[in-house]
Amino acid sequence: MPRLPVVSGREAVTAFERAGWHVKRRKGSHIILTKPGSLASLSVPDHRELDRGLLHKLIRKAELTVEEFIELLRGK
Repeated sequence: MPRLPVVSGREAVTAFERAGWHVKRRKGSHIILTKPGSLASLSVPDHRELDRGLLHKLIRKAELTVEEFIELLRGK
Protein backbone atom coordinates (compact mmCIF):
# COMPACT_ATOMS: atom_id res chain seq x y z
CA MET A 1 0.00 0.00 0.00
CA PRO A 2 1.45 3.39 -0.95
CA ARG A 3 2.03 5.96 1.74
CA LEU A 4 -0.66 8.61 2.11
CA PRO A 5 0.45 12.07 1.00
CA VAL A 6 0.05 15.12 3.21
CA VAL A 7 -3.02 16.99 1.94
CA SER A 8 -5.16 19.88 3.09
CA GLY A 9 -8.84 19.55 3.87
CA ARG A 10 -9.80 21.35 0.66
CA GLU A 11 -7.60 19.05 -1.45
CA ALA A 12 -9.27 16.04 0.16
CA VAL A 13 -12.74 17.50 -0.52
CA THR A 14 -11.82 18.01 -4.19
CA ALA A 15 -10.68 14.38 -4.46
CA PHE A 16 -13.87 13.10 -2.80
CA GLU A 17 -15.97 15.26 -5.14
CA ARG A 18 -14.26 13.56 -8.09
CA ALA A 19 -15.40 10.25 -6.55
CA GLY A 20 -19.05 11.37 -6.56
CA TRP A 21 -19.37 12.99 -3.13
CA HIS A 22 -21.08 16.39 -2.86
CA VAL A 23 -20.68 19.20 -0.35
CA LYS A 24 -23.92 19.30 1.59
CA ARG A 25 -23.07 22.00 4.12
CA ARG A 26 -20.34 23.61 6.13
CA LYS A 27 -20.43 23.76 9.90
CA GLY A 28 -17.66 25.75 11.54
CA SER A 29 -14.36 24.50 10.20
CA HIS A 30 -15.79 21.23 8.87
CA ILE A 31 -17.10 20.46 5.39
CA ILE A 32 -19.84 17.81 5.31
CA LEU A 33 -20.00 15.61 2.22
CA THR A 34 -22.77 13.21 1.19
CA LYS A 35 -23.17 10.78 -1.68
CA PRO A 36 -26.47 9.66 -3.21
CA GLY A 37 -27.13 6.04 -2.29
CA SER A 38 -24.71 6.04 0.63
CA LEU A 39 -25.79 6.12 4.26
CA ALA A 40 -22.43 7.50 5.35
CA SER A 41 -21.41 11.13 5.37
CA LEU A 42 -17.89 12.54 5.53
CA SER A 43 -16.88 15.36 7.85
CA VAL A 44 -13.64 16.84 6.54
CA PRO A 45 -11.91 19.52 8.63
CA ASP A 46 -10.85 22.56 6.61
CA HIS A 47 -7.28 22.52 7.89
CA ARG A 48 -3.99 23.15 6.10
CA GLU A 49 -2.85 19.63 6.84
CA LEU A 50 -4.92 16.53 7.66
CA ASP A 51 -3.57 13.85 9.97
CA ARG A 52 -2.83 10.66 8.05
CA GLY A 53 -4.94 8.58 10.46
CA LEU A 54 -7.99 10.79 9.91
CA LEU A 55 -7.44 10.78 6.16
CA HIS A 56 -7.19 6.98 6.13
CA LYS A 57 -10.44 6.75 8.10
CA LEU A 58 -12.21 9.08 5.65
CA ILE A 59 -10.95 7.05 2.69
CA ARG A 60 -12.27 3.83 4.24
CA LYS A 61 -15.61 5.46 5.06
CA ALA A 62 -15.88 6.61 1.42
CA GLU A 63 -15.26 2.98 0.36
CA LEU A 64 -12.12 3.87 -1.58
CA THR A 65 -8.64 2.41 -1.55
CA VAL A 66 -5.56 4.51 -0.89
CA GLU A 67 -4.49 3.96 -4.51
CA GLU A 68 -7.87 5.21 -5.81
CA PHE A 69 -7.69 8.26 -3.55
CA ILE A 70 -4.19 9.14 -4.77
CA GLU A 71 -5.40 8.90 -8.38
CA LEU A 72 -8.32 11.20 -7.54
CA LEU A 73 -5.88 13.67 -5.98
CA ARG A 74 -3.92 13.69 -9.22
CA GLY A 75 -7.11 14.47 -11.12
CA LYS A 76 -7.45 11.24 -13.06
